[in-house]
Amino acid sequence: MNKKILATLLPLALAAAYGSQAHAQEAVPAVTPATTSEGGAAGTETVTQDAAQAPATSAPAAPAADTPVNTVVVTGFRSSLQKALNLKQAAIGVRDSIVAEDIGKFPEANIAESLQRVPGVILNRDDSSGEGQRISIRGLPTEYSVTTLNGAPVNTTSTATIGTAARGFNYDVFASELFGRVDFFKSPLAELTEGGLGGVVDLQTPRPFDNPKKTIRYGLTGTYNTSSKHGDPNGFALYSNTWGDVGFLIGLSHSGSVNNRSGFEATGGYNSSFAGSQSPVKGNFALALDYGSPRANLSGYTRDQIDKALLPRIYRFYGSANDRTRDGMVSSLQYKSGDLNISFDTMYSKLKNERDEMYFGLLVRNSKTTDRTAPAGQGNNSGLIPLNVKIDPSSNLLTGTFGNTSYSSGVTYANDETEFGYGALNARWRASDKLVLTAQASANNSSALSYQSTLSGQIFGVDSTIDYGDDHVYPSLSSTTSYTNPANFAGFDIGTGWTKETDKGRQARIVADLDYDLPGGWTGHFKSGVSFVQTTKGIDKRNGTTAAKAKLTSLGNAGLRAGMTSDLPIGNLDMGAGWPSAWGTFTRDYTYGTFNPLVYNTSAAFTPAQSFTAEEKVSTVFAQSDFKGEVFGKELRINAGVRYSETKTGIDNFKQQGTSLTYGANQEEGKYSNVLPAMSAALDVTDTLMWRASFGKTISRASLGIIAAQTVIPNQFDNSATAGNPNLKPQQSKNFDTSLEWYFKPGSLLSAGYFRKVLTDATVSNTSITTFGALGLPDTALGAIFQDANGRVDPNLPITLRSYTNAGRQVLKGYELSYQQAFDFLPDPFKGFGALASFTHIDPFNSAKWITNAGKEIEVNSVPKFAYSTTGYYENGPFAARLSWNYKGRSLHGDNPRNNGDDLIRWRAARGYLDGNISYKISEKLELRLDALNLSNTLAYDYFEDATGTYGSGKKTRMDYAKYDGRTIKIGIRGKL
Repeated sequence: MNKKILATLLPLALAAAYGSQAHAQEAVPAVTPATTSEGGAAGTETVTQDAAQAPATSAPAAPAADTPVNTVVVTGFRSSLQKALNLKQAAIGVRDSIVAEDIGKFPEANIAESLQRVPGVILNRDDSSGEGQRISIRGLPTEYSVTTLNGAPVNTTSTATIGTAARGFNYDVFASELFGRVDFFKSPLAELTEGGLGGVVDLQTPRPFDNPKKTIRYGLTGTYNTSSKHGDPNGFALYSNTWGDVGFLIGLSHSGSVNNRSGFEATGGYNSSFAGSQSPVKGNFALALDYGSPRANLSGYTRDQIDKALLPRIYRFYGSANDRTRDGMVSSLQYKSGDLNISFDTMYSKLKNERDEMYFGLLVRNSKTTDRTAPAGQGNNSGLIPLNVKIDPSSNLLTGTFGNTSYSSGVTYANDETEFGYGALNARWRASDKLVLTAQASANNSSALSYQSTLSGQIFGVDSTIDYGDDHVYPSLSSTTSYTNPANFAGFDIGTGWTKETDKGRQARIVADLDYDLPGGWTGHFKSGVSFVQTTKGIDKRNGTTAAKAKLTSLGNAGLRAGMTSDLPIGNLDMGAGWPSAWGTFTRDYTYGTFNPLVYNTSAAFTPAQSFTAEEKVSTVFAQSDFKGEVFGKELRINAGVRYSETKTGIDNFKQQGTSLTYGANQEEGKYSNVLPAMSAALDVTDTLMWRASFGKTISRASLGIIAAQTVIPNQFDNSATAGNPNLKPQQSKNFDTSLEWYFKPGSLLSAGYFRKVLTDATVSNTSITTFGALGLPDTALGAIFQDANGRVDPNLPITLRSYTNAGRQVLKGYELSYQQAFDFLPDPFKGFGALASFTHIDPFNSAKWITNAGKEIEVNSVPKFAYSTTGYYENGPFAARLSWNYKGRSLHGDNPRNNGDDLIRWRAARGYLDGNISYKISEKLELRLDALNLSNTLAYDYFEDATGTYGSGKKTRMDYAKYDGRTIKIGIRGKL
């Protein structure tokens, strides 16, 4: 795959570069100052950089803040590409930028989805909405990147990540129209905020003097999802104006969408009766077929063959509807006169998410029959009886007819809400021709709340026939029982929870910039500053399941059956031809009306083991200098500096104390410091060829959830536990980057880069086998399947314990390729075409070895080995069109997957997404636009590969999760008044 991509991109770029002799002789000038007047030739745009906007993260080699960067004689998407390329060319270190086409006109609808076209960026999508949510830089986990807002560190979370206490940043909280530019730094600079081992992303909001004249921009869009068959209105409006030395800008946005997902779930992998009946259990779950039943029929197979064949943990259909609304506001009040520039910037966003999930299928996990006189399908008589089975020789999957199966019909209704607020006061003063002082004080708050209730019922002791079909996404299921008759349901269960995650940030910094001269015609630019950042993260978890179960018991089977319906609460779901079209279930109104999570998850249901508050105070001083001059007639630019930071941590959590093991308040403190040197250089080898290199040291602090958490069992149906470590040190990395960049034509680039990171003190998870009694947890920490008739858990029950330590040395390395060009060498009307592409290859990288049962080491990668993005566009007069394909390779699922004894490797499958848009500009006041997201209707799935190679790859057979999201179509208008 890699070679094919390289073989395609390189000849294309070379052919385009020399497609026209006249154009091939054009040299790209270095980024030079241009006038700041509003006039000029028609169709021109003047790009300016306001130092007050990003005083701590502006490119070291960029011109002074009052000096424009360059004049670009193109408009639209091509203009934004040109501006970004100018910024990249001017930088000394490895930097990429995404620039708005115009004020309030960001190229993509989602910031994260814009970033995926930057080399080295891999996008992670929200599993409910399908929107881009978090980014992974060069394969490192999402929390290894730092996001800043106008230079100040910020953190916010949403949907499924609420309560994880991860340091990563959720970009889906914000509408892209609220931003004017995104700068992406992959090589370390002393001035950049520490903590981003992978890189630093700086989001920059617009200001009125970015475009010093009256501007009114609007957009109205209707959004339609082909899976939900639901439409929603979206709107955006921005007003900006300047009056002499004063300017004001305000922008408002609203978006809504309903996204449906459907597919298959095994929810925890596959296992065989041979491995699942051992103690401790091998594989992902306990399983023992009931061969002792008088009904058992081996269908001509040996018991050993059936014993070693695989069944999924759960065999079920999954469907969901995700209703999302997002409201945002950005504002800026700015004073700019002479040598003084002051602004007060604010941002607000509120993301609301309502998730309805529905599932129906067979429970296979933890089945074993030891007492056949017990009720069928319950307690000690839950083992599946093979009646008429078959084994697929290519996948080793066991299908056919089974007796004593248990159906489970469940719903989860959840609500998520994130509210983010930010305010910053910025000031810039040119004290002299050579000295500039900048300062910023900012505050940001994020409050994310998630609550849900899961209600289920079961049908016990049924004969069922299962099969997978060709695609395995919509398997088949049949029996003679009625799925819609409430009288057949029993074994009702309820679970409910409430989680709140808060983030607070306070930041202040002062920076001085000084220009100076050096001998030999060299010049220097010295920058030094101090900063203080205080961040506080709080996790508050509540679990009201005990009280909710008391309510469920009081209702009894009859009361719960009366609340069931056979009208499925989610419509427009594809279930395939072989799946039941209806079954007994519960509506949102009934579930919340009977088991309202806000009623049961009160402060009395507080969960101390998973709740904490952690505070970090980071004091920093940095100094760096740029040097610019000529070496053998070639311009050389150097940046060298050092950053010193001191971090103090304070943790307030709860720890089990005394012989009763009751939780009491606990406090812990920590302190450490880091010295982080950095050096970068850029050499103009020729007028069009540039060489870059950088070296530096960076850190990433461990997840606060790992640092502060106590011992917990995350899943009550899985006998495994995790334990935090408050003594974890930050992970360190020594980074080396080098690249060659060929700016072979105006607005064009062909580059190749190599990166290498040596990571030490990595946060590594270790697993060991202990007993439940040794954990000191209450019996309710595990579900009913592990409890006896008195609700007690055997203290000798084996538990897999995962703990975290600093350990060892790892090397992450790879290369990046990038290509960008406007095909203006073509004759009309084809000269409006253009393309850009990026490719990232990462050497196999994993924190632990994967060893088969036979002792063979398997090469695995916890991050995709490669990812690439390609975009083709056309802009000619009023018409524009763009088509983008973004793809990432497969990677291991989970942070440290291991062989559970079944020789199955769990992979997150490779996936690609095709997006496109078409627009027609009638005038500056009115533009028609059509956007299409996920045109490919990509199947997102995980699967299990047989490490021995005996039973195929498992790509489209042993799937764990397999979901379709549907396509999203947006039709609308936008314009500038």
